[in-house]
Amino acid sequence: MTGARPFLKWAGGKRQLLPQLRRFYPREFGRYYEPFAGSAAVFLDLASAGALAGRAVSLTDRNADIIGCYLAVRDDVEGVIACLEELAERHARDPEGCYYDVRDAGFNRERGAMPAGAARAAAYTPSLAAMLIYLNRTGFNGLFRLNSGGGFNVPLGRYAKPRIVDADNLRRISRLLASPGTRVAALPFSRALGAAREGDFVYLDPPYAPTSGTASFTSYTAAGFTQADQARLRDVVVGLAERGCRIVLSNSDTEAVRELYTSAQARAARLTLHEVPARRSINSRADRRGPVTELVIANALPRPA
Repeated sequence: MTGARPFLKWAGGKRQLLPQLRRFYPREFGRYYEPFAGSAAVFLDLASAGALAGRAVSLTDRNADIIGCYLAVRDDVEGVIACLEELAERHARDPEGCYYDVRDAGFNRERGAMPAGAARAAAYTPSLAAMLIYLNRTGFNGLFRLNSGGGFNVPLGRYAKPRIVDADNLRRISRLLASPGTRVAALPFSRALGAAREGDFVYLDPPYAPTSGTASFTSYTAAGFTQADQARLRDVVVGLAERGCRIVLSNSDTEAVRELYTSAQARAARLTLHEVPARRSINSRADRRGPVTELVIANALPRPA
């Protein structure tokens, strides 16, 4: 096992849910698809266990910054590490001054001059990737949030000694991303899944449906992820299940999500809901963090705990 773990903190990141999700992993499968990469916790879990060896892998996201960062780590991990080490030294001297200078004069300015979409991902430099990792590790709750103009606007978080550089882990992830047959691309989920076929394993971790009017963390692109997007995703998932793909999907436990995946078409595709315990760690109010129930939607029963 490689022991690789996510280097990005992500709203809804699945590392703490992995013991539950592993019960749904198929023992045998063809290709692996993860169309909402985020922190890539499930990809890294499977890869670290050797479950992806020799298999084609599709790791995608419509967030071009995530994919650009992964591409930079894959293609020039030493350059990313060197830039991160410089940022860590600056942060140690002046955390607040460094953070806002990097966010506004560095990341947002350089990012704003880049093309949108997949072209941005391809143009990501080691410096820009390092700035994103730095902002993610030191910003409030590890959020990736964009304003209406597409600018990153997360404030500085309250961390006494944030771990900004984890060189060994970045090198492990770089090797995994460079594995033969592993595709990393900026794509919307509908395009990313077009070639999935019978026997393939598809894990989906979309931006979660909000559990309240103030608990939405869907602005991972300027366009967000709406209820209409959730419904479109359900239709794609039903189609995948009908083609014989093995489906595992995570989402918040809300009435809207339950309605989508207990619909007639979802039931006909043999999709079932499973409640799993989780812990909400991202909320502006500390008293609203803590144990919650989340949903796993799958077309096969989980193995016993």
